[in-house]
Amino acid sequence: MLRIRAAAVTAALAVGLSGVTAAPTATAARGNGGSTPTTGTTSTKPCGGERPVKPTGGRYTCTFEDNFDGSSLDMKKWMYQETWFSGMTSGNNDCFVKDPDNVSVSGGQVHITARVEPEPFVCKSPFGDFTTSTTAGTIATRGNFAQAYGRFEFRAKFPNATVAGLQSALWLYPAKHTYGGWPDSGEIDVAEWFSGDAGKVYPSVHYRGEDPKLSTGYNCPVPTAGTEFHRYAVEWTPTVMRFLYDGALCFQHSWTPAAPLVAPQPFDQPFYLVLTQVFGGAWNAVTSETPKVATTDVDWVRVWN
Repeated sequence: MLRIRAAAVTAALAVGLSGVTAAPTATAARGNGGSTPTTGTTSTKPCGGERPVKPTGGRYTCTFEDNFDGSSLDMKKWMYQETWFSGMTSGNNDCFVKDPDNVSVSGGQVHITARVEPEPFVCKSPFGDFTTSTTAGTIATRGNFAQAYGRFEFRAKFPNATVAGLQSALWLYPAKHTYGGWPDSGEIDVAEWFSGDAGKVYPSVHYRGEDPKLSTGYNCPVPTAGTEFHRYAVEWTPTVMRFLYDGALCFQHSWTPAAPLVAPQPFDQPFYLVLTQVFGGAWNAVTSETPKVATTDVDWVRVWN
């Protein structure tokens, strides 16, 4: 698994999935934590007609659902994480943009795309402009929906590629940096996919004090992740993260954060949802064989509590 690349410009940046620098958020002093309620709106209806059984008994209640009906992104649910204001980029220095070539909705799906542009261009960033030839798409429910604990699930298909150079992620990020900048306030990668190892999908739990050998699931085979839709879920409780792919448990993790935090910190605060498609780096870096355009298709996103 790639390690997460941190960057700093006068203050710590929030860092997202492996190799992706995420949008900065305010950093607060470490506190006692404690459970924080959902910031979305709870529905009286089940998500997609489903109310899965909780690990502790009973059934979940729907708190968020998007089936991507229509022809445009629902801005009451999502926002675009553009580099020009967020500073978000990738290990490949992709420029995150709001463009229909990179994020579009059609056929009951949202399509998140990374692409090589015809000519190099200057990508604007609050942390320093840079020249690149690649754009990428990422959207998040930041500011619209966040939740601590529950079941978070995505039905998605990753790019159809088996050569290195592409990286996709369905992940969760803290709404506030209650315990400090990344990784102190945590990150949950529900499903992270690398085209250089296309037959597996990786779940991870990132926090200060983690052992990467224990906090990432290395044995979650999904041989058709790039050709068929699959369901990727995490059941998040105060004591354990349970990752289920197509309903089957493939990895679980209980965390012990570095002092002065005590479990369930930092995973006792609301996290928002993020969908990302980028070009890869390090062992999964772009090669001459990497596709010039790559898309992750997401059929739906559902959250229960």
